[in-house]
Amino acid sequence: MQKPTWKSTLKGYLYLLPALVILVVFSIYPIIKSFLMSFYTDYDFFNDTVHAYGFDNFTKLFQDPNFITALKNTGIFVIGVVPLSIIISLAIAVLLNSKIKMSGFFRTIYFLPFVTSVVAVAIVWSWIFHSDYGLLNYVLGLFGIDPINWLTNPTYAMPSLIILSIWKGLGFNIIIFLAGLQNIGSQYYLAAKVDGASAWNRFKNITLPLLSPTMFFVSIISIINAFKVFDEIFALFNGRPGPANSALTVVYYVYQKFYEEWEFGLASAAAFVLFLIIFLFTIIQLVVGKKFVHYN
Repeated sequence: MQKPTWKSTLKGYLYLLPALVILVVFSIYPIIKSFLMSFYTDYDFFNDTVHAYGFDNFTKLFQDPNFITALKNTGIFVIGVVPLSIIISLAIAVLLNSKIKMSGFFRTIYFLPFVTSVVAVAIVWSWIFHSDYGLLNYVLGLFGIDPINWLTNPTYAMPSLIILSIWKGLGFNIIIFLAGLQNIGSQYYLAAKVDGASAWNRFKNITLPLLSPTMFFVSIISIINAFKVFDEIFALFNGRPGPANSALTVVYYVYQKFYEEWEFGLASAAAFVLFLIIFLFTIIQLVVGKKFVHYN
């Protein structure tokens, strides 16, 4: 291998320069600017002049009952979506990885929701959840259950959002799990069969341990995406955070403060708090992952 020279190093940096410029302009600068804005306590938007800095936005944030509601709803959403999404997608991936007919067709079908527009998906689910003509209430009616106002009753707004989000995210998780399953050598299963291991024991003692790096990756991505939920709420509830703020999440709260109320400092403070929460959860996952994830 040739030793790096100043010329080769400079050439390498020039190759990286376009990507670095885009990264700095569209990612790093907005993050830094947002962090600084969270300390703006007296800001003239029209002249872009800051008259005072401080921690007032953070104090005001935690005194706002809507932000507390947003935090609570975000937590419920993450707990409702992430575990179920991982379990269901893993079960479907295991099924698709077995020798079944038309597996390629089913893989495409399951991946379609992921590449479909959120607005289109929300329109379809709005019909499914419709209290009078919806498919879901029709199916429930076959079992003698009365129609439910899925999208207009605060009690059922969050479950509706969770169902839609699980369905929307299945495709991505299934593809990742399928890639992980196909990297597990068949010799492990053959040896287990020779020893008389049942299908459940093969899944528990071979598939799960060897799939743990993939599960770890999917869990991190799923939790981060769940904390950032916004599009599904906006599209499903027609630009409202559900009836009586029942589907108000932290990102939706940031949107309201920034674009509707022009409370830039407060919106930035809420975004920074969300960043800290996601960062904390990711650190916990990395620490826990070291104990339970098997890379060999």
